[in-house]
Amino acid sequence: MKHTILFPLLLLFSCKSDSQMKNRLANSTSPYLLQHATNPVDWYPWGEEALNKAKKEDKPIIVSIGYSSCHWCHVMAHESFEDSTTAAIMNEHFINIKVDREERPDVDQIYMDAVNKMGLDGGWPLNVFLTPDQKPFYGGTYFPNEGWKKLLISIKDAFKDKRAEIDKSAEQFAQALGQSQLAQYTLEETDFSFTQDQMDSVFTNLSERFDPKHGGMNKSPKFPMPSIWEMLANYHTLSGNKDAIKHLTLTLEKIANGGIYDQVGGGFSRYSVDGEWLVPHFEKMLYDNGQLLSLYANAYKLTGKEQFRQVLVETVEWLEREMLDGSGGFYSALDADSDGEEGKFYVWTNNEIKAFTGDNYKLISAYYDVSSWGNWEEKNVLRKLKTDEEILEKFELSPEEFAGIISDFKARALAEREKRIRPGLDSKIIAGWNGLALSGLCNAYQATGNEKFLTLAASNVKYLSSLITKGKLRRFPNSDLEGFLEDYSAVIQSFITYYETTFDPEYLEMAQVLTDRVMEGFFDEKEGFFFFTGDSSEKLIARKKEVFDNVIPSSNSIMAWNLFHLGTHLYNDEYTTLAKEMTAKIVKLIPQEPEYLSNWASLAFQMSNSFAEIVILGPDYKEFAAEISKQYLPGKIITAANKENDRPMFELKSLRGGETTVFVCYNRSCKLPVNSVEEALEQLN
Repeated sequence: MKHTILFPLLLLFSCKSDSQMKNRLANSTSPYLLQHATNPVDWYPWGEEALNKAKKEDKPIIVSIGYSSCHWCHVMAHESFEDSTTAAIMNEHFINIKVDREERPDVDQIYMDAVNKMGLDGGWPLNVFLTPDQKPFYGGTYFPNEGWKKLLISIKDAFKDKRAEIDKSAEQFAQALGQSQLAQYTLEETDFSFTQDQMDSVFTNLSERFDPKHGGMNKSPKFPMPSIWEMLANYHTLSGNKDAIKHLTLTLEKIANGGIYDQVGGGFSRYSVDGEWLVPHFEKMLYDNGQLLSLYANAYKLTGKEQFRQVLVETVEWLEREMLDGSGGFYSALDADSDGEEGKFYVWTNNEIKAFTGDNYKLISAYYDVSSWGNWEEKNVLRKLKTDEEILEKFELSPEEFAGIISDFKARALAEREKRIRPGLDSKIIAGWNGLALSGLCNAYQATGNEKFLTLAASNVKYLSSLITKGKLRRFPNSDLEGFLEDYSAVIQSFITYYETTFDPEYLEMAQVLTDRVMEGFFDEKEGFFFFTGDSSEKLIARKKEVFDNVIPSSNSIMAWNLFHLGTHLYNDEYTTLAKEMTAKIVKLIPQEPEYLSNWASLAFQMSNSFAEIVILGPDYKEFAAEISKQYLPGKIITAANKENDRPMFELKSLRGGETTVFVCYNRSCKLPVNSVEEALEQLN
C-alpha cells in the first residue's frame, strides 16, 4: 500500500559517500531477501551480527520490511535501494536490516505496531528507524527516492544532535509496545454469556458499513475479509436473518464476477483498489485463497449456487497448476508484477482478445467487459457485468452452447497467457498458510464431493505432518525456526478439519500433540491468552499477543476454536473451559468492533447456541458423514468410525439393528439413534 511520510526534523542537506560494503543477503533462502542481494545497500538479515554491530558502532538501525509479491516494495527497491547515491548514505550512517515479513512476522508485528503508535499509517514496505538497542523512534512506508534521501540525512543529523530526545522518545515507544493489547481494553474475567440481543447487535452494527450495491464493506480499497462473511453465514443460520444471507450472497457474487477473481485461470488477487472489485492489486496470496475456498464452500452449501461451485473448481485448479510443490506443500504467493509492470500478465488489449476468439468475439467482449478503450489504463481487466441469462437471451444460445464457448475461451486465453513472462513466485512454503489451504480443500470436498480436492488435501496433510519434530511444528521445511502461534493455530484447525473429513484418527491425535505444545510454550497464565511467539523463540523488545481478527483471523481466536472443538472430541474439559474463558473476555467488545472480531463472533454464536455433536458408527460411516457434511451446520462436531472403539465420543454407543447408526447429541446428551441420513438431518434441523 502506498503511503508517503515526511520527517519534520532539522534543515535537510545532501551528503554522499563512496563507501559500499558487500551485501550479506546472498546466502538467504527467502526470495524477498534474495531480490535485494545485489543492491548496493549493505543489507544484513535480521540477526545478532547486525544488532551487535549497531551497538558497537552506536549507529541507528534501519529495518526495512516487505515481502516478495509486494508491488510498492519493488518500486522503492528500484528507486532507492538500487541507487548508489542513496545506498552510500545508508551504508555510512546506518546499520541496514532487511526483513521478510513472511519469515519473521514477529519482527514485523512489533514494528508495525510501533509505526501505528506513532500515529502513522502502516503498510509495506515498512521502514522503521531504531536506536542501537532495537527501540523504534520513527518510521513510515513507501518513500520516493528524493524524500527518502532527505529523511536519511535528517535522521542522521538528529541522531547526532538530538540524541537525548530520540532516546527518550524511543523508550516511550518501547514501553508502549510492551503494554498488553488486552490490558488496553480492561478485559475482565467473567462467565461466558452471549445473548440473542448481542448477536443481533453485531449484525446491526456491521450492516451499517455494508456496500449495498457492490457488496463487501462500503470503502475502497476493498479486501475480501473471509471471517466477516463466514460470520454472516453463521448468523443467518442461527438467527434466520434473511438480510445476512442476502448480503453474503451479493458480496460473493460481486467478488466472483469482478476483476479481483481471475476469470481465466481461477484464484483471487489480494484486494481491489477500487470499490467495485474491478482492478485488483494483482498479487495472489495463498492465505487469501485458502480461506476463500472455505468461504465459497460454505456459501455453496447454503445456497447451492453453481457459480460458487465453479469458483471452487477453478481456484483448486489454479492451486494445483501454479502453487503446488512436488512435496505436497503450497507456495506462498505470486507477484503482482511481471516484466517490470503491475498486472501485465493478467490484462488484455482488445486486439489480443479478438485474435483468438474469432466469431465469438462479440459474445466474449460483452460477457467480460472488453472494449477498445479498456476499463483500466487502456487495457481490459476481465470481469462480468452481465448475467449468464442476459447473454443467453442476447445471443440466442442454449446453456450447453454457452458453456462450451466459455470453456473454449478460457482454455485459449490460458494458453495465450502462458506465453507471457510470468509473475515472480515466492516459493516459501509456510506451515500456517498451508493449514489454511488444507482447511479450504477439506471444506471444498465436503461441499462438492470432488475427489481431486481430497487427493490434494491428503498430499498436503502429509507434508504438514513432516514439519512436526518431537511435538514441535516448524514454520518452514529445512529450518529450525519453530512455528509462531499463527502456524500452530491454523495447522491444528486444519488437522481437526481433515479428521472430520476422512475420520483418520491419526490427525486428531496430532492436533492434540500440537495443542499441548501451544499450552506448554505459548500460554500466558496471567492473562489467559496465548503469546504469538513460543518460549523457544528469539527474545525481542516485546512479546505480543494477536487478538484482533484481520484478513487472517487472529491466532488467539483460531486457538479458542481449536480448544473448543478438540476439547469436545476428546472430552477434555480443560480445553473447552479455556476456550469459553477466552471468548468470555472478548464478548463485550464484539458488538463494538464486529469487523475486527468477526472470528470471535462466530465462535461466540456457536457457543451460545446448542451445537451438534454427531457420531456415526457402522460400515457406511463415510457415506453417511459425506451426506451430512454437505449441509451447512456451523459449529457441528462430527466423528465417525466403522466399528465400536474407545474414543470418548463413541462411549456407550453401538449399532442399532446391526446397521450404520447416527447419534445426534447436544451437550453429550443424545437423541434416539437413527439409521438414515434423512432422520439424522431431521433431528439436526
